[in-house]
Amino acid sequence: MSFNIDTIFKIKTPEEFNKYAIEIFNFQAKNNSVYKNYVENLKIDIRTINSVEQIPFLPIEFFKTFEIISKDSSTTSNSTTFTSSGTTGQITSKHHVIDISVYQKSYLKTFELFYGNIENYCVLAILPSYLEREGSSLVYMADDLINKSKHIESGFYLHNYDELILKLQDLAKKKQKTILLGVTYALLDLVDRFPFFKFPKGNLIVMETGGMKGKRKEMVREELHATLCSGFGVEAIHSEYGMTELLSQAYSKGDGIFNCPPWMKVLIRDTNDPLSYVGKNKTGGINIIDLANIYSCSFIATQDLGKTNPNNSFEVLGRFDNSDIRGCNLLVQ
Repeated sequence: MSFNIDTIFKIKTPEEFNKYAIEIFNFQAKNNSVYKNYVENLKIDIRTINSVEQIPFLPIEFFKTFEIISKDSSTTSNSTTFTSSGTTGQITSKHHVIDISVYQKSYLKTFELFYGNIENYCVLAILPSYLEREGSSLVYMADDLINKSKHIESGFYLHNYDELILKLQDLAKKKQKTILLGVTYALLDLVDRFPFFKFPKGNLIVMETGGMKGKRKEMVREELHATLCSGFGVEAIHSEYGMTELLSQAYSKGDGIFNCPPWMKVLIRDTNDPLSYVGKNKTGGINIIDLANIYSCSFIATQDLGKTNPNNSFEVLGRFDNSDIRGCNLLVQ
């Protein structure tokens, strides 16, 4: 690449985003063998691509059967592999991350954009479905945020709900700003089993991710968030939208409306024509541009359904029929 990877984390304008997206597309279309073959099979001349809407998006299913890597002379050996969740017998996705430091920069800078300095928070994570398996990118991120919070009471919780509730009650008394990041069904388990002390207004952020994992009946978002708001005594439920195949996340601070960091963009493709796009407020398939995913593929066609809003925020409305149920914060609408 002709520019430092840190440059993408300094993007300020749509013009800058488009410029770097085209540059990364050209890099990946030449240096990623799977993506290169995909583009060639679509009969696309990469020299004709000059806007993000013209870029072909790789179906996310390819991560299940191929090694999606973009290599050049600057590629480092600071690598790891993340795997998706799945039920017994399912083929899971593998994301070969060539330089883990890019992921670290991406999630930390994104957190700072949305929530400020991590050291201001005590971070509590209740992610049993993720902790019980290997290779979760969400656990990797949560663990690093817990460590970077430098708060003595930050940490993971598996099934020790009694200890967690006592911790939350103590933090409420201390008026400590706290983030509770939890897989959706575990958060519901908490509010079903325990009465909560009310945190001072604005001091507790409840952030759900990962859905029900087959542990509970699916709920519409409005019902789910109303239940969690009542149980935890908060005005809104935050959400994290990410997936194994990405190195960036979007966040919602309420009502299921997500925003991306400046190096990430969501486009909505026509469900009947995957190479075309629909307008604002119209439902279609979610395509994601993640410029942090420079050594893999930055242009991914997901199996999620959603829509974008006039202010470029977006909503996740469900999944395509017959898709695997995976941990991407997918709620039935």
